[in-house]
Amino acid sequence: MAIQILPARLANQIAAGEVVERPASVVKELVENSLDSGATRIDIDIDKGGAKLIRIRDNGVGIPKDELALALSRHATSKIHNLDDLEAIMSLGFRGEALASISSVARLTMTSRPATQEEAWSAHSEGREMAVKTQPAAHPVGTTVEVLDLFFNTPARRKFLRTEKTEFTHIDELIKRVALSRFDVTFNLRHNGKMIRQYRAAKSPAQEEKRLAAVCGNSFVRNMLHVTLDHQGMKLSGWVSTPEGARQQNELQYCYVNGRMMKDKLINHAIRQSYETSLRPDQYATYVLFIEVDPHQVDVNVHPAKHEVRFQQARLVHDFIYQALSSALAQGDYVDEPAYNQAAFSHDTQSPAQAHDDSQSHTPLSPVSEQVWQAAEQVPAYPGQKDYRDSSREQQQGHVAEPNSSQSWSSVSRDEQPRTTRTGGPTSAPRRAQEEGPSLEEVQVYQHLLETPLASSLPEYEDVAMTSANTVAQTEAVTQLGKALDVINGEYLLMTSSHGCVLVSLARAQWLRVRGQLKVSDTALKSQPLLVPFSIKSTPSEHASLERYKHDFLMLGIDLQPKSKQAITVMGVPQPLRQQNLQQLMQDLLSYASSTLDQHDVTLTHEHFAYWLSDQVVTSKTKYTLSEGIQLISELELLWEGQLPLTDRQFVQKVDFSATIAALNS
Repeated sequence: MAIQILPARLANQIAAGEVVERPASVVKELVENSLDSGATRIDIDIDKGGAKLIRIRDNGVGIPKDELALALSRHATSKIHNLDDLEAIMSLGFRGEALASISSVARLTMTSRPATQEEAWSAHSEGREMAVKTQPAAHPVGTTVEVLDLFFNTPARRKFLRTEKTEFTHIDELIKRVALSRFDVTFNLRHNGKMIRQYRAAKSPAQEEKRLAAVCGNSFVRNMLHVTLDHQGMKLSGWVSTPEGARQQNELQYCYVNGRMMKDKLINHAIRQSYETSLRPDQYATYVLFIEVDPHQVDVNVHPAKHEVRFQQARLVHDFIYQALSSALAQGDYVDEPAYNQAAFSHDTQSPAQAHDDSQSHTPLSPVSEQVWQAAEQVPAYPGQKDYRDSSREQQQGHVAEPNSSQSWSSVSRDEQPRTTRTGGPTSAPRRAQEEGPSLEEVQVYQHLLETPLASSLPEYEDVAMTSANTVAQTEAVTQLGKALDVINGEYLLMTSSHGCVLVSLARAQWLRVRGQLKVSDTALKSQPLLVPFSIKSTPSEHASLERYKHDFLMLGIDLQPKSKQAITVMGVPQPLRQQNLQQLMQDLLSYASSTLDQHDVTLTHEHFAYWLSDQVVTSKTKYTLSEGIQLISELELLWEGQLPLTDRQFVQKVDFSATIAALNS
């Protein structure tokens, strides 16, 4: 057969096969045109699931009379004019195919009036001839597009339409997605003359929550976290559900890139990965997320229906999304938390914590010599500790450090962590700064380092951690915890116990939680690879310490690889460290490890490093609710297998009611 140019009608019908899949596709194209025109109110009228009638009315800028007929031509648009416009698209539509494709398979009438015209004009086109006829009409400022008898001239396409209910369900879901993308626009949806959805424009956060509840349900609003993060021209904002708000299906997942609704595999993977330790395999997160990137860094022209995009820096975008969401969940303590049983605290006899061995709990320590105190002040066993404490103070006082533009998203500083707010709960805040100088517990560690050859006779490091001057045998030692009664000052959990009421320090419980997560049993901790590994500067002694302690680092899930004589690459870290400032933390870890190289009788183990890391992990939560306190103690019992350090007086203290009783009796 001879090569020939396709007739315009046939070419448009072929294009319609890509653009107009079903009535919902028509609604999408026309509503996006209305949004591009600056409309603040859009009315959608549907009859027979869209097969009989689709009418979209808006109050946008309108189309001048002279351009009406041209608007129905193929590849006609006012949104792009040259290649530069195509490389930085901010409008929802840009190809100029929608109206021509729709008019080739339906009877289309478009009526419009711009503010500069005194009267409106109407343009009509039908699929068979596609000749455009214009005539005067009555219409306010704005545009109305009416589509009748969809696929009337392509019976093969029409018979593939589903039932009226199914087709309208697709339209309803589409309007929900659009309504979430533009809180400033009013949307009214009618079907067969009956008002089905009415989303009023939201002008305040409370009205935004009302729209979220109308679209996603009240359960989502009750369990949502608000998250926002900016970095190097990228911004992520929106709402994500806590694990309590997870669903059995993935129908409440809405994501937008530069205002365009997306179903992108890269984005979905990053979101799923951020929830991987907090949801079961049969659970799905719910979210409404808005991603803003430089339009030059994203290609929206990769899918006929514009459902997918292509990022120039895909890995950076992936890690950016992962970091933002995993940090938001971590700030709310929703990452890697085993499910807890509320009933465990309903009776005093439940949740037993076994008593320690007498040899472990009641062994007195020898007096601390002045030499040890001086060594604790001078030896750099906690390198960078002052920097950590100063930075904690700055965070409390509102100072924000300038981030290093070269650091990866897995090492974003805490000042760049997403601001997260949970509806109905406390706002996350930085941990209060520690006091200057070494604690008595730190001095005990120095005492073992300086006075005892660690390689030969160091006791179990858990003994070093728990057997301190603050771990004192009590006359009636607490052997088990019972029911949680209340939270005091947001910091202490009042509980019953085997010997009366006790106060449990939730700050100390957080330390024990991290220590438990870094506990190595028979196998090494799982290392979570960084999607964007980063390098840190290193000295020859730090390279030597890496060679000496590499196995211990790997046991803790810390994967460090020498890159050159002056640099070491961080490839992966365990989950408890994932939300920390890894650039600073890994540098200090190597410095700590190298500080003992010249002491031939001193050998550190992974237990020493785990204890040191537990001190460095910064948690943002300082105030707790009762349920959060219960969950924390429940997780501790799981991590410590019932062997909680109940003789640690930094963790548990008995409550003495004698003064109160005396006052009552006076």
